[in-house]
Amino acid sequence: MQAKILWADDEIDILQPHILFLESKGYQVTTVNNGAEAVEKSRDSHFDIIFLDENMPGISGLEALTRIKEEKPQVPVVMITKSEEESIMEEAIGGKIADYLIKPVNPNQILLCLKKNLEHGKLISQKTNSNYQQEFRQLGNALNGRLDIDEWMELYKKLIYWELELDKIEDQGMSEILSAQKKEANNLFGKYIERNYLDWINGDEDAPQMIHTVIRDKVAPLMNKGKVTMVVIDNLRYDQWMVLKPIMAKYFTVESEEMILSILPTATHYARNALFAGLMPSEIQKKYPKLWVTEEDEGGKNMHEKEFLESNLNRLGKKGKFSYNKITNNESGKKLLDNFSNLNDNDLNVIVYNFVDMLSHARTEMEMIRELVDDEAAYRSITVSWFEHGPLQEIFKKIADSGNQVVITTDHGTVKVTNPVKIVGERNTNTNLRYKVGRNLTYKEKEVFTVKKPEEAFLPKGSISDEYVFTKENDYFVYPNNYNHFVKYYGDTFQHGGISLEELCIPFVILKSK
Repeated sequence: MQAKILWADDEIDILQPHILFLESKGYQVTTVNNGAEAVEKSRDSHFDIIFLDENMPGISGLEALTRIKEEKPQVPVVMITKSEEESIMEEAIGGKIADYLIKPVNPNQILLCLKKNLEHGKLISQKTNSNYQQEFRQLGNALNGRLDIDEWMELYKKLIYWELELDKIEDQGMSEILSAQKKEANNLFGKYIERNYLDWINGDEDAPQMIHTVIRDKVAPLMNKGKVTMVVIDNLRYDQWMVLKPIMAKYFTVESEEMILSILPTATHYARNALFAGLMPSEIQKKYPKLWVTEEDEGGKNMHEKEFLESNLNRLGKKGKFSYNKITNNESGKKLLDNFSNLNDNDLNVIVYNFVDMLSHARTEMEMIRELVDDEAAYRSITVSWFEHGPLQEIFKKIADSGNQVVITTDHGTVKVTNPVKIVGERNTNTNLRYKVGRNLTYKEKEVFTVKKPEEAFLPKGSISDEYVFTKENDYFVYPNNYNHFVKYYGDTFQHGGISLEELCIPFVILKSK
């Protein structure tokens, strides 16, 4: 399909060689020699792009630009002028021009301008697809090797990089290939975790930085250098951090950015309590029997995070002032924002922000949200929209003004589940879709990671015969007696509690105010 160009210039006859050149390249060019006719032509016909000479008699190029944009705001307009005065450039840029060329122009300049404005998406798509094709082979070779945990995290970062790059282009063919490669990676990562997880939490010297020791290993040393604000965004995946990062760059520079490992189950009850207590779940239960809430207990499972944090800081010798703030809705976010000055004297401020977790649950339960967040790209997009229009961005502005060191992290990520696997359990078996704990569980061994002795994984148990089972990849548990209901209701939702790159490999970022 030929691209249609409208070219307005009072010396259009002199530009005939340029026009012939463009027509030889397949463009259809309509010419006029004044601004009024340019406005009229653009009103009556469709053009893919418009070239306007800035200095025409009667209606100037800038005035024609204003009139054209009033009626056809989406059509790109390129201003061509002899003048390099800054005021003209600013006026043109303020008029939302697509490009700005200084006379005399040559045919190749015009051609480059056309490709940039009319074929930009196509060219970017071709380049991105080509680059990913080359990276695809390297990622495939890496998956066939014996990766350690650092190499797994680097590979996951590359997969996320390409996922975000492919989001930007219209051609989704490569996205399907990437999804298949990511699925393969999660399959192999699940097997890797099965082989190594118990060794790591039992003192293996090659263990990665894990969530239950991150305050001791990362946050406490920062407190030696000055005041710290730690923001824990519940359920924040690495890809979601990467789309929030450009917004944060307005207020902060990134001092360090790494991945750490959550614990199993990758669920708030276990992971976030472990984060603040500095202990594994069974250690918390043993040390604080009155504060640990079991799976069978009713009510919230994370009601004592402040007490756990205070005890952890005391063990680490941190006797300064600290605050703990949990934000569960916009109203509490605005309240914290209004009272933020009261936090300035504290050595450590901890803010737990629950939005992303609530979004994943809302997507499961609300049809409208389910339609809005139809895929991974939409999940990232709505996270950005929430951040840009909610109180948390304003809170970060306040933190930047305070000059505090900033930590951003989470307790676990979440994964989109697509494949149901059957399990049978007693009536009091927990309801989480990605892990189960209880007695007399029936399942297929090859479909799950099983911890038959919870004490080996530092997990609490309600009875002597309790075991934990975890799904992997994109699996989720369903009960055979209500199979169709579970598949329809929970398929393609975002869940957590099991084993995947998305759930276990989480961001830990240190920021410095600009």
